[in-house]
Amino acid sequence: MDVSLASWFVILLAVCAANLPFANERLFAAIALKRPAKPLWMRLLELIALYFTVGILARVLEARAGNAAPQNWEFYAVTACLFLVLAFPGFVYRYLGRHKP
Repeated sequence: MDVSLASWFVILLAVCAANLPFANERLFAAIALKRPAKPLWMRLLELIALYFTVGILARVLEARAGNAAPQNWEFYAVTACLFLVLAFPGFVYRYLGRHKP
């Protein structure tokens, strides 16, 4: 896989993964819950788990493309904030959008 293609794949995957907790009422879009609506704390835990999943996949793709660069805490702080920004459309749709009763 080309490095540019892998980069775009990771970005697209991050956008989809960041909005996944807000797009449905299932846990990781697969496990049905007994509650009618997923609470916010569960959505945030799901968001954190998906952040680490996308990060691990990106690290694997980077290692396959060549030498994986060592990362410090600043890298993880910036990518976590970017992941939250990518989740904003899903959050707005779920909690700020007007839904018909």
